[in-house]
Amino acid sequence: MSRAWTAEAFYTQLEEPPALAEHTQHVREFVARQGAEGRKVVLVTSGGTTVPLEKNVVRFLDNFSAGTRGAASAEYFLEAGYAVIFMSRQFSQFPFTRWYSHTTNPLFDLLEEPAEGEERVRVSQDHVKGLLPILHSYHEAKRRGRLLTVPFVTVIEYLFLLKNVSEAMAPLGRHGMHYLAAAVSDFFVPTDKLSEHKIQSDNQSLTLQLEPVPKVLGALVDSWAPDAYVVSFKLETDDKMLIPKAERSLRNYGHHLVIGNLLQRRKYEIVLVEPHDHTWIRLPSPPAAPPHEIERDIVAAIAERHQAWIASV
Repeated sequence: MSRAWTAEAFYTQLEEPPALAEHTQHVREFVARQGAEGRKVVLVTSGGTTVPLEKNVVRFLDNFSAGTRGAASAEYFLEAGYAVIFMSRQFSQFPFTRWYSHTTNPLFDLLEEPAEGEERVRVSQDHVKGLLPILHSYHEAKRRGRLLTVPFVTVIEYLFLLKNVSEAMAPLGRHGMHYLAAAVSDFFVPTDKLSEHKIQSDNQSLTLQLEPVPKVLGALVDSWAPDAYVVSFKLETDDKMLIPKAERSLRNYGHHLVIGNLLQRRKYEIVLVEPHDHTWIRLPSPPAAPPHEIERDIVAAIAERHQAWIASV
């Protein structure tokens, strides 16, 4: 029978990830710099979390997420003047470079082959117009020191990082925002239950007992960063369940807003669910071409609400 893991038990009984202290220190330094400049800071979590089945990991369970929404949103938050802590699944979509992945505009397709004896590689003229604004935005974010990246892979790494990053952001007060777009596993295997080495098949069936991941959103809202503006996400496949489940989440955890989206229509339709209201954001759906990414409108709406939250003190 599965045990009910509380947040307290999770953080006291499981071993901290090896790089946790280093990442936490980087976040503290980043937050201190941004806070001294009076800048708003948003934590954007992005991508899926894995559930390892062995300590020396060969097999794992994973969540459906390429990290596209988080990476796109991070770009638009930077554009809106925020400093961004981008906490993302290793090798998932990344701000700016997402436009030129191995499947979308592969790097070598952008480059011209140099003439014999020439040692300078040039971008093809056909791609310069599209590349330049993205390259400019990337270097602008780096030059101003407004983007900090924090990687994770497993759900345990994610939850430890979320706690430490949230606590490090607490001094920002209402100038801090949590935009929790990562696809977090609902179940995990505690470390002491993992096989040390690769699970051998030997033509035998395999039975797994997964433990429920503790719900930590309430701890974030009540304890880790009590003055922050907190946005969570709800992905559903049944449209009848979307708004009721988002409203239930707000009642259970007491945060500010849930972004609800349906799997089939997530790229061109979302709903902002607040305690006493909900607002749809829609773009033209296929086969029509949307005028821009929906994340641009999402971030604009969230940033407006965050500013109102700051001003309401």
